[in-house]
Amino acid sequence: MTKPLHPNLNVDALFLGPKSENAVFFREMMDYAVNEHMYWRSGFHPEDSASVTSVDRYEHNYRETLYRTEGILNQLSAKLKNTSIPFFSPRYLGHISSDTLMVSNLAYVMAMMYNPNNCSYEASPTTTELELESGLDLCRMFGYNPQQSWGHITSGGTVANYEGLWVARNLKTLPFAAFQHPKAKDLVNHKSPNQLKNMPTAEILDLISELQQRGIFEEIRDMTCRGTGVKPEILGKLLVPQSKHYSWMKAADIFGIGQENIIPLPVNENYQIDIAQMRKITFELIEQGESILAMIAVVGTTEVGAIDRIDEVIALRKECEERYGESFYLHVDAAYAGYACAMLLDEQGEFIEYDDLASCHRSIGIMPENISWPKPEVYKSFRALKEADSITVDPHKVGFIQYAAGAICMKDKRILDLISSHAAYVFEENADKTTPAARNRGILGSSIMEGSKSGATAAALWAAHRLLPLNISGYGKVIAAGIVTAQRLLDKLTNLPPIAVGKHQFEVHIMPSPDFHMINFTFKEVGNENLNSHNALNKRLYELCSYSTGRAYANDFLTSSTILNYKEYGDTPRHYAEQCGFSRSEWEKVRRIYVLRAAVMTYCLRDEEHFNEFWEQLQSIFVKKLNQLVDEEEKKARLELGLDAPLMG
Repeated sequence: MTKPLHPNLNVDALFLGPKSENAVFFREMMDYAVNEHMYWRSGFHPEDSASVTSVDRYEHNYRETLYRTEGILNQLSAKLKNTSIPFFSPRYLGHISSDTLMVSNLAYVMAMMYNPNNCSYEASPTTTELELESGLDLCRMFGYNPQQSWGHITSGGTVANYEGLWVARNLKTLPFAAFQHPKAKDLVNHKSPNQLKNMPTAEILDLISELQQRGIFEEIRDMTCRGTGVKPEILGKLLVPQSKHYSWMKAADIFGIGQENIIPLPVNENYQIDIAQMRKITFELIEQGESILAMIAVVGTTEVGAIDRIDEVIALRKECEERYGESFYLHVDAAYAGYACAMLLDEQGEFIEYDDLASCHRSIGIMPENISWPKPEVYKSFRALKEADSITVDPHKVGFIQYAAGAICMKDKRILDLISSHAAYVFEENADKTTPAARNRGILGSSIMEGSKSGATAAALWAAHRLLPLNISGYGKVIAAGIVTAQRLLDKLTNLPPIAVGKHQFEVHIMPSPDFHMINFTFKEVGNENLNSHNALNKRLYELCSYSTGRAYANDFLTSSTILNYKEYGDTPRHYAEQCGFSRSEWEKVRRIYVLRAAVMTYCLRDEEHFNEFWEQLQSIFVKKLNQLVDEEEKKARLELGLDAPLMG
């Protein structure tokens, strides 16, 4: 990975800024990008005559067309300014969105004008290689061997998750296809029927290599589900934590797995996979002779930012292999927190030992003395990522790249042979493959779920990785800013005294001990024992702090929300409801709790003085919003004969 020319990166110089502080530089570079492209066009075969003359440009309909173009762009600008969400501001603490890197925005615009299509090397010789290089950057960050692994950009984490399940599905059926083929049966004849169902991933990949050496791989591949269709009794069960992203339910539908074959893994009070329950469910499935299609673990859940114990999942898989001779495919959905791995790597890309991590963070000034990250178990999870078979990560989240930029990394690129397809006009099957560039020509389009895709995103990601290496002194600095701000905000909210609004008092309750920089919290009226009223209160607060009540640009604080309910999480949210002061019987009656949700990604508040100024403003905003809410409720109460009902009752 390319090292930065100047390791002492200034984080404030990376973004346009909440007040467009870097506007002069950004405009200069934008002009440069546009001018370079125009020179490129005009310099292509200068002997060719221009298709439009000066006389043509003065024609009435020509100028009218330009005026109409200008008018449409003016309309679009007005629409965007009127209703877009100001993610760039520290006043926005909601979804997993923040300001985006200037270098990525500029690189995107620069490449976009060349209109590369990364489905075909012929249409994108430059950006295809940038995408593959960026994919390997991510593979290295997770600890994969860059000579054996492979990664690429998707439109988002959803498609990356689909691709992970796609390869797991096709992988699962290969041993059965080999067993049915007379020229390959000897390779798996020593396996019991149950062991055939749950062969270790590494063994199946070695089987691919052996089948290719025998010259029968493609013939047998056509006998897998790729050729014969899905057989649920072979694919088996998909183990997914209760904290899953919604994409997994859609994936089960799309790939013919069936949602009835999804087994939810219970989560603990911290919304991580419950290790004891995971072990129990896995052992029971194996002992019952069930096939396990794959296990999914999450590094950064979308609702609370929880990080599953990847090391424990790896230990379980190893135990299954030793105890039963059976295993399972492991895909890690690290869409949200995957980039945080950079905070744990030195400038050579090696993991810093946990005992040295805090001093390393402080020595380069990214963490103050009173704040440290991560917890020991979170650190172990990141170190174990290299053992996962595939990993989803979203550059458009904590990579600070503009949409749409997801990615998937695969530990062993041999797995691509199970999903690759060929179209001669796209993939140049007969082209020369003697150089690395030539060998790369078909690898993207033939081995991904999407078809045509923008090469501009690849340019944006490549440029970001060149400016900000995936290590402690690159991306680590930017990500640390959000973590520091989140920890300070968590401390302030935890110690915030009740807020008095007339005869009402409101206290803040925080979901404890986040694994990353997602803060979930609620406001509770002191003395209220009605969970439905509590939920209505926080739902209304969300509406007052979002686009729901009008133009977001005019709001002084923006956040997001979610609902933690029994249907998705079982009784896990009960612990937080009880922490808020609601009885178990009240939880049993309602079984859902509405929470405010803030992904604290801003880099602007890492300085303590700036944070304290923001906190003073935020307290005033809370008072203002609660006053507005109380006024609304009192007006309703007066309309209802002046009844002194509980707030939001």
